[in-house]
Amino acid sequence: MLHSIVLPSHVVVGSGAISSLPTIIKQLKEKPILAIISGPNVWKKYGTILLNVLEHVAEYTVFEAKAPTVEYAEKLANEVTDYSPDIVIGFGGGKSIDLAKYSALRAGKPIISVPTSPSHDGIVSPFVSLKGFERPYSVKGKTPYAIVADIDIIADAPKRLIRAGAGDLIAKLTAVRDWKLAHKLKGEYYGEYSAKLALLSARHVIEYAGEIGRGTKEAVRILVEGLVSSGVAMCIAGSTRPASGSEHLFSHALDLIVPGKALHGEQVALGTIMMMYLHGGNWRKVKKTVEKLGIPTKARSLGIPDEAVIKALTIAHKIRPERYTILGETGLTWEAAERLARVTGIID
Repeated sequence: MLHSIVLPSHVVVGSGAISSLPTIIKQLKEKPILAIISGPNVWKKYGTILLNVLEHVAEYTVFEAKAPTVEYAEKLANEVTDYSPDIVIGFGGGKSIDLAKYSALRAGKPIISVPTSPSHDGIVSPFVSLKGFERPYSVKGKTPYAIVADIDIIADAPKRLIRAGAGDLIAKLTAVRDWKLAHKLKGEYYGEYSAKLALLSARHVIEYAGEIGRGTKEAVRILVEGLVSSGVAMCIAGSTRPASGSEHLFSHALDLIVPGKALHGEQVALGTIMMMYLHGGNWRKVKKTVEKLGIPTKARSLGIPDEAVIKALTIAHKIRPERYTILGETGLTWEAAERLARVTGIID
C-alpha cells in the first residue's frame, strides 16, 4: 500500500515569529495576492499586528471564518477560489485554520498556518474537522506550506484554550493503542514511526503538565512544539490515526448530544481517561495529568450532564464505523458505559 507524505517546508516557533512571514511569503511569490481567513474576534485583537507585518509585501482580502460546517466550508472555498489568491493564510484558532486548509485545497493554492491559540493539533496536519449534517466529518485539506507560531500571541490566549490543546495531545496515548488494535485485529496499516512521534508529543505534555496548566510562555512553546509533532505524525501516516481514536469518537458523540458545552480538547481529555481504562492502561496517571493541566475531570464541571456522557459512550462507535477502536463494532451497553464513567470518576 502506497501513500505520499507531504510535510511543511517551514516551521517557525518563538517570540516574534510573525515577523518571519514576509520572508516565507517571498519564497512563494513576490508581491502576491493573499486570502486571509480569520474569525472576527481574532481579527479585532490581532489583525493590526498581521497587517503591519504584511505592509508592502502583498495585497490581501480578509474572509471571515464563520462556522466549521460542511456547508459553510463549501461556500467559503468557492469564494476564495473565485478570488484566485496566490496564497491562503489561516490566522486564528482551529476553526480559521481548518477552513483555510479546506479552501486552499479547493483553490489549489499553498497555505500558511498562523495560529493565535494552541487549542488543537490541526495547526499542522492536512486534516480538517467539520460539523456535518448528521455527524462530524474529518476531511482532507491542504498541508500547510509553513507554520508560523508566535509565542507572544499564543501565550496571550485564554488559559482554557491552552489547556485544551494539551488535552488534545494527551489523546495520543489511546489513539495509538486503538491504531495498534486495528492493525492486529483488522489488518489495518500501522506506521511505527508516526505512532512514536505522536506518543512523544503526549509524553511531552505529561512531563510539563503543571507548567502548561499555568500557561507560562516557555510552557506554551513546549505545547506548540508538541502540537507540531502530532501534526507531522498525521502527515507521515497519511491519516489522523496516530492522533485520533476512541477518545475522539467520544468527543464527537458529545458534540451531537450536547453541542457547545465544552472545548474539543477538554472532551477528548475525559475520553482519554475512560478509553485508557478500557485498554487496561494506567488511566489514573492520565487522570492525574489532566488534573495538573487544570482541565476538570468531572463532566458536570464542564457543563456536561452525566446522562450525556453515558449516551455518548454508547453511540461513539457509530460515529466513524470504518475506524476500529477499543469500543469495537457493537459499542458499549448503557450499563457498561455508566459503570465505566463512574469507575473513572467522570460522573458521580
